[in-house]
Amino acid sequence: MRWHTQDTGEVLKTLASSKDGLTSSEAALKLAEFGPNTLKEGKKRTKLQMLAGQFKDFMILVLIAAAVVSGIVGDLKDTVVIVIIIILNAIIGFIQEYRAEKAIAALKSMAAPKAFVKRDGVTMAVASSDIVPGDIVILEAGCFVPADLRIIESANLKIDESALTGESVPIEKTTAILDEKDLPIGDWRNMAFKGTIVPYGRGVGVVVATGMETELGKIARMLTEEKEVKTPLQKRMARFGKRIAIAILVICAVIFFAGIARGEAPILMLLTAISLAVAAVPEALPAVITISLALGAKKLITQNALIRKLPAVETLGSVTYICTDKTGTLTINKMTVEEVFTGNKLYEIKNNEKLEESKAGRLLQTAMSISNDVSIDNDGSLIGDPTETAIFKAADDNGFEKKVLERDFPRVAELPFDSERKMMTTFHKVPKGGYISFTKGGVEVIINNSARVLSGGGLEPIDTHSLTKESERMAADGLRVLAVGMRRWEELPEKVTAAEVERGLTFLGYLGLMDPPRAEAKEAISLCKRAGIKPVMITGDHPITARVIAMRLGIIERDEGVMTGGGLARLSVAEFEEKVLAISVYARVGPDQKLKIIKALQDKGEFVAMTGDGVNDAPALKRADIGVAMGITGTDVAKEASHMILLDDNFASIVGAVRSGRRIYDNIRKFILYTMSSNTAEILAIFLPPFFGLPIPLLPIHILWINLVTDGLPGLALAAEQEEAGIMERDPRHPKESVFAAGMGFQIIWVGALMGGVTLVSQALAISVGTHWQTIVFTVLCLSQMGNALSVRSEKRSLFSIGILSNRPMAAAVALTFILQMATIYVPFLQQIFRTESLSLKELAFALVMSSVVVIVMEFRKLWKGKRSFKASKG
Repeated sequence: MRWHTQDTGEVLKTLASSKDGLTSSEAALKLAEFGPNTLKEGKKRTKLQMLAGQFKDFMILVLIAAAVVSGIVGDLKDTVVIVIIIILNAIIGFIQEYRAEKAIAALKSMAAPKAFVKRDGVTMAVASSDIVPGDIVILEAGCFVPADLRIIESANLKIDESALTGESVPIEKTTAILDEKDLPIGDWRNMAFKGTIVPYGRGVGVVVATGMETELGKIARMLTEEKEVKTPLQKRMARFGKRIAIAILVICAVIFFAGIARGEAPILMLLTAISLAVAAVPEALPAVITISLALGAKKLITQNALIRKLPAVETLGSVTYICTDKTGTLTINKMTVEEVFTGNKLYEIKNNEKLEESKAGRLLQTAMSISNDVSIDNDGSLIGDPTETAIFKAADDNGFEKKVLERDFPRVAELPFDSERKMMTTFHKVPKGGYISFTKGGVEVIINNSARVLSGGGLEPIDTHSLTKESERMAADGLRVLAVGMRRWEELPEKVTAAEVERGLTFLGYLGLMDPPRAEAKEAISLCKRAGIKPVMITGDHPITARVIAMRLGIIERDEGVMTGGGLARLSVAEFEEKVLAISVYARVGPDQKLKIIKALQDKGEFVAMTGDGVNDAPALKRADIGVAMGITGTDVAKEASHMILLDDNFASIVGAVRSGRRIYDNIRKFILYTMSSNTAEILAIFLPPFFGLPIPLLPIHILWINLVTDGLPGLALAAEQEEAGIMERDPRHPKESVFAAGMGFQIIWVGALMGGVTLVSQALAISVGTHWQTIVFTVLCLSQMGNALSVRSEKRSLFSIGILSNRPMAAAVALTFILQMATIYVPFLQQIFRTESLSLKELAFALVMSSVVVIVMEFRKLWKGKRSFKASKG
């Protein structure tokens, strides 16, 4: 039902009610028919189901299989490490999911526990859950609106709907019919909605919807129905896990049967194949990912971004679109006087331009200072209506102090603002005798009630045409324009009525107000564009204001248009998806339309971050690839539905988080390159020697040892690596891009082949001269991987230019691995466990030289690629 298009009598008749309300028996029947006025939750998963769900990831299943196999082989160290990693990941995932389930609980808490209604002709307090359609609800300042209401009486009633519609200032309510059927709910000024707050005035409304049929209920339904999408990292790791599991099984089967065919002992080949399978599984990968994300999340807190769901840290690096609210995120969320027009001259306050010393300027600023109800708190903060505080501050900043002026111009009478008059007036005593009244309000009513204008040359007849033209120019620049007039009195009127005192005014000037853009937002928008990310503004504000802010920030150019909620409603999904990539600003949109925008962009293959603060934003925040809630102005519902919370509500903080997300994904890729090339080397070192008439070089315990010391600490140290140069100068990676993209698959193969080849050559040379060849091979393969770990720290820059000690955890991990490897060679009881022999100084030197080949080749390749890139850029 479009209740806002019907008159109050018609609404009451449709609902079988009256201004005296329902009877108790009628209310009981309706409660049975419509049910309680509460928000229903979807079917909830138990905590046990949530915990069990953490073990369904394919990579985790591969690790569980590896743990079982490792236990069978008898290597309990690997089993314990793998089990700890699995449990850690399960706990983190469970906590994230459990917190997300609180979204509906936070939504339910917004319902008013008690409400005042008329029943049986008397006013009584009833439980909010017992309210039914047709009930007459009394609204007073400070109360929650308990259900959706059609307003039937209003006495300066204002309702704060920011949580529901995003409108930053309280909305004045009326009883009048609204003729337009397709108005966005932010313009339904004769309606009040469940969960909103009454900060001012009083009113009466008839309940038209309760529970899940309210606007709040519709959002709750969307929140329960809307599924979160998997992050790119989760999708990539699922694909990676399946591929690696298949590859490992195939390779190990080939090695087992090839060994049997060569006449090797079946039990030795079985243990070798199983050990190789365990070693080939990158069991440290989930730990590296978790630690990378946790370190990133910790760092982001210092940049005013609180991560609620760990995968969101990396997800930021994939973002191609950032859909952001305007108020408070791109703007400072505070009304400010930007322009003043007085004495036939315009002053740009936003550019720190001061008003000239003139009679008109002094009187206007005096009115700005004292004709308001603004007060100053003990901590210096301003208390009062946002518009009035902005006007007061502009005068105060220019030296017109209210405390000083009120001593000379004490207030003696006033006419409060009225929505019908659209004006307010205050009377003040003048030091030299007599009185002065200041009237401010809408442009049209002030001009129509003014007879003269005070200009630089004194009093002049009012030129309505030129003044109207100036106000239209200011409004076209997105400013909210107020006019100020004055009138002098010898005596205070006996009856201070609007008809008597708000006419025959002298026009003093215009005040142009706006919630201006944040200074840092423009640079952040520019950085987004350089990084290949498109910023999109989605606001409930007016199209003109949205367009002006977007132009000032560089989101759109002058010739680009704005899509309104009404225009969006007229487009089918298919029609909208054809246009969605070309639209950068949306204005006057509803919560379901935000969801429509997100889905359309995702259907086009875009990866979307969405900011929001209100209840109305919660479904879109949950659906977005990364939902970003506001920490200061955000509701609990929005925060619970989000992946990340901005502690300072600042757009620039999102861009900083994107930078961190890119760094984290780069580091995860570096670990995959490191571990997979090392695992490839291990496979080749076992598989190739028999084809060259050489024995299998390593025992199962050697393989498991190398796997333990090289995969763990050095891999985890890569999580601490600093960002690559120019990280925000490149386009975002495609969400469907393989983890092996950009030549990484080829690099894994050639680096693995290089290490495997070096190991094979070391084995052949060591055997030919009759040395302790197996211990040499064991050492070369282990230490070659340390060289690999050092070199993969940067894709482009050499190890020496970034500095070995610039990543201290990596330097420590390499040093510790070297010490442990030496211990297996030279400590007697470890020699017995690992079946190693002490190497002579020459043998150790030979092993160290062969181990260095990998890092030297990798560093020369970077140098060669750098020179080629330089020549290409010059040519």
